[in-house]
Amino acid sequence: MRTPPRVSAPPAVTGVAGAHNISAAEFARFQTWLHQVAGISLADHKKTLLTGRLAKRLVPCGVRDYGEYFDLLMGGTRPGELQVAIDLLTTNETYFFREPAHFEFLATQILPQHAGAEPFRIWSAASSSGEEAYTLSMVLADTLGLGRRWEVFGSDLSTRVLETARRGHYPMTRADKIPNDFLKRFCLKGTGPQEGTFLMERSLRERVSFAQINLNANLPDTGLFDVVFLRNVMIYFNLETKRQVVSRILARLRPGGWLFVSHSENLHGVTDRVDAVKPSVYRLK
Repeated sequence: MRTPPRVSAPPAVTGVAGAHNISAAEFARFQTWLHQVAGISLADHKKTLLTGRLAKRLVPCGVRDYGEYFDLLMGGTRPGELQVAIDLLTTNETYFFREPAHFEFLATQILPQHAGAEPFRIWSAASSSGEEAYTLSMVLADTLGLGRRWEVFGSDLSTRVLETARRGHYPMTRADKIPNDFLKRFCLKGTGPQEGTFLMERSLRERVSFAQINLNANLPDTGLFDVVFLRNVMIYFNLETKRQVVSRILARLRPGGWLFVSHSENLHGVTDRVDAVKPSVYRLK
């Protein structure tokens, strides 16, 4: 019997020399660009993260290395590739009821004070794939009810995660932090082909909207909000960028409005326009 020829495994990225190598100069170009477009400070030790996420784009774009890929991004010869790169390089870790003390404070200390003359509006300013925005909608529905006027607005820089957010359709494994009562009332369990997933209830989805917004640029006209959640995003910004982003956010808060940051963040040295009510919870003066 004839022995078939031995076939070796293909390299991780076929046809690209040095797919996981990037020069200091090339990396510096990506660092500068990412800070300009998204306000993200990419540390020097993040080279492996960058190459790991962008390596898959070299072959489809017909380039040999990261220098050529950067030139392609800046040249605009491949429409849409700039957004693809941004989507790949921005981190979008999130889950339902993340840092639950914030939602308890919202339900017990803020919402009961709402007079109801105007719709209560909350902005999830780094909403990722929508878990935070829909968590807020469940808290609002539970506390204010569906008979009163309220709305949740979510935004993110990544168009990819916003597609998931708009669908409001998640694997059941994402539901482990949702209280059982809320899960039964506000989430539709998938059956048949959709088994193992859940869909946010329509009455909530109708009150939650999403848009792509770059917090590191002039903000569009979103109207004013009673509460803004700006959590787990400033950790990627340097001090000056934090000041600029928070200044833009505060301009979208109603007088006496509330700003939430994550428990690992604070506004010390960032702004003097808010009072610290408790760690990570601030109120506009």
